This record gives sequence, structure tokens and C-alpha cells, in this order.
Amino acid sequence: MSPLADQIQRLRDDAGLVRLDREVVLAHGDAVVDYLQGQLSQDVAALEPGRAAWSFILQPQGKVDAWFRVTRVDDTTFALDIDAGWADPLVARLERFKLRTPVTFERRDWTVTALRGAEVLAPQSPPSPDQGVAVPVEWPGDRGWDLIGPGEVTSGPPECSVEAMEVLRIEAGRPRMGHELEASTIPAEAGVVPISVSFTKGCFTGQELVARIDSRGSQTPRRLVGLHLENQQAPPQGATLVHDDREVGRVTSSADVSSTGHPVALAYLKRGIDLPADVEITVADRVVSGRAVELPLVEGRRA
Repeated sequence: MSPLADQIQRLRDDAGLVRLDREVVLAHGDAVVDYLQGQLSQDVAALEPGRAAWSFILQPQGKVDAWFRVTRVDDTTFALDIDAGWADPLVARLERFKLRTPVTFERRDWTVTALRGAEVLAPQSPPSPDQGVAVPVEWPGDRGWDLIGPGEVTSGPPECSVEAMEVLRIEAGRPRMGHELEASTIPAEAGVVPISVSFTKGCFTGQELVARIDSRGSQTPRRLVGLHLENQQAPPQGATLVHDDREVGRVTSSADVSSTGHPVALAYLKRGIDLPADVEITVADRVVSGRAVELPLVEGRRA
């Protein structure tokens, strides 16, 4: 077993620690709940201190500006953690419609540390909100806790790599900013609207497109799927999928090593193709054969 495969197994079946490549923004102020409630797709007013939920913040036309986790720290403070490189655009988007609302958004030098594995214990709650929060994580094949706060976690289970966590992310079908999510993405395409959008909390920026697609059965021009691949090297982001001699999609993320024993990937596939579907991806001078399947990949392993 390779070192990476060993780490993947540890993060699933034993216990491991990973320092995630994420950035943190603190939102605070007397009007923070009302402002976020009108901008985010999630019902932040319903979150109790120490609880978290995933949320979109959308363009007025309804496409994605950012997807991130929002955690309520206390009555007037929320921690927003997002994929690395996206905190500044998130702050800029939040500031755009703020006008004179008494809310502050600021980058913080906080870390996000993952505790994963079947044997991992629930962390003790920090003694005070300014020392951070511990939030549960429940994705298929990726379960445990994330510690969000100042400083670094210096004790715990053995440390594993961000590459191993990336495999868990792909197998779980969890989208990532800059890969599965960008300015042209319709939220329903990524398959996370049920956990990221509240249809009962009232209006928010970009709501019309999300609600219209939901009322029509979430039919979109494309959808996020998983790929099981035969070859020993996964195709790069942007590689083209071909099915029945026509282009049907593009790879968004991939990993050479996985818990399936084969390379795996995420891709957007055009509507109208029944799954599972055999596909081919040309990489340099070779063709990678694979099968497009429903997500998550951890529930559809091949023998």
C-alpha cells in the first residue's frame, strides 16, 4: 500500500488530523444576522452558537459567487470558512451591498483543522468563542470534526496530508471553489442545494433562479457526476469527456489514488445521458477509459 493510500485508509477507518487549506472571514456587528439573512442562501438566523451550515452567496442573476461554511460563534459573530484563495473575493462580495449597515467583515489568521476517522473522538469545546469552534462534518466517507479558530492544533491523532483529504472530498462528491464551482455555475448543477439553501427563510440575493429550477425538478443543462477510471493516471482538470463520439462534459477534479484502487474524478456531464455511462478522456497521446456514475463515489465502488 502506498503512503497516500495508507493515509486515506487512516482518515476513514482509524483517526487522522489534516490541516485544511481553507481561509476564515469573521462577520460581526449588531446587524450581522439581518444582513447575512438577506445575502446568503442559508437560514443563518436559525443557527445556534456553535452550529454550522453550508451556504451560497449568489450573483443577482442567481449564479455562484461563493460556496462556504457559515458557523455561528455567538449572537453577533459568524465565522465563514472557504477554500483557499477565495476569502478576499468573498469579503468583496459581502461589502458590495452593505452600504451603511453596521457589519464588519475581516480576514482572520484562523486555521481549519480536520479530525477524521471511525476512531476519532469528539473534541472538547473551546472555553470561549474567541478561541474558536468545533463543528461536526458528515459527508459520505468523510466524517468527523473540523476545528476552526486561532492558532494551530498541536496534539491529536497522526497528521495526514491535504492530498489524502482531497481524495475523500472527490469520493464524497463535495464541490470546491475554482474546480466544481465558479462564476458560471448554476447552484443546482453541483448537487448541494438541499444542504445549502433554505426555501422558507425569506428572500435573498439570487433567489429567483434557484427557486425556479427547484420548482422544475432541479433540471439543469449539466450535473456533477463521479468517474471511475481504468488507467493509473487521472486526467487533469478541464479534460474533455467523450460518449458515443460526442463531447459530453469536462473533468473538474481528479486523484490518481483512491480507496477504490483506481483513479477517480469529478466531472460535469451534459443532461440526457443515463448513468452509468462509459466515457473516454484523451490525455496527451493516450485515452483514459472510465465510467460516469452517480455521486457519491464511496457508495458505488466497483469490485
